[in-house]
Amino acid sequence: MQLLDKNQLNLAKVDNNFFPYFHVENALSHFLNSSDLVKDFPDIDSGGSFPSDNLKEGDIKKLVEELEGDEFKAILENKLGVDLKDAEVITTLRGFSRFKDGKIHTDSQSKIVTVLLYLNKNWDNEIGNLRLLKKNNDLENYIQEISSEYGNLVAFKVTDNCWHGFMPFEGKRLSIQLNYIYPKSLNMHKIRHKLSASFKKLISGSSN
Repeated sequence: MQLLDKNQLNLAKVDNNFFPYFHVENALSHFLNSSDLVKDFPDIDSGGSFPSDNLKEGDIKKLVEELEGDEFKAILENKLGVDLKDAEVITTLRGFSRFKDGKIHTDSQSKIVTVLLYLNKNWDNEIGNLRLLKKNNDLENYIQEISSEYGNLVAFKVTDNCWHGFMPFEGKRLSIQLNYIYPKSLNMHKIRHKLSASFKKLISGSSN
């Protein structure tokens, strides 16, 4: 069973007005049990990004593999107008947001594409929603606000003006982030973001 709803992804419209991006509210298959998927998410109770390399077998690992797969890569290439043939892919997980997170920024130029998939059931917060911004100095001047509710996916091409951020929020906030990286920048990217295998091992299902 495919975990991503490829029909919804293919139907998504790209907004090119400020920087190329697309958003899908229900990016996950309706055949997928959302409670089981969220239960399988590693128990991360501190801030920062954690590598997916050490995930055990389970739905989250399958979802990561599908996000990193050729079919989804082709969707990204087609919609965002990028060539990912020689790019490296890195997937990380976040489980907890700190007040200091969410400051306005663009992604590093080592990245070609960023994808964010949120997995928060019954999300009732507004301050922890991602905002894609028109400028680099005002969180209220946004192109679109992306809810952190379960199933919301946003993908954007990394450009000099792909400004984004969210209002300060501290608490549980589950997300998967996928990045396609220029091969020549891969080692520097890993060092900068401390994505070594020894940084922290994730054990899928540890939230039981």
